[in-house]
Amino acid sequence: MTRIVEDEVPGDDHDWRYYRKRPVVIQAAKVRQRVEVETREGTVVAEPGDYLLIGVEGEVYPCDADIFEKTYDRVVET
Repeated sequence: MTRIVEDEVPGDDHDWRYYRKRPVVIQAAKVRQRVEVETREGTVVAEPGDYLLIGVEGEVYPCDADIFEKTYDRVVET
């Protein structure tokens, strides 16, 4: 088993390719107070300013504000 550290890119033993996230519309709301969310990976804490997302399978999970704002654009409802 290979151990990968978060901030270190693994070497040549991986076949790295570029991918783009699919344009999937999700629902999200900005968190106003600290919230504990039970996710598939366990309990995760969302802090004020973070976002709660409802994924394509109906799962709810938190996302740090800076990551959310770099990854998602607001969809104007028509």
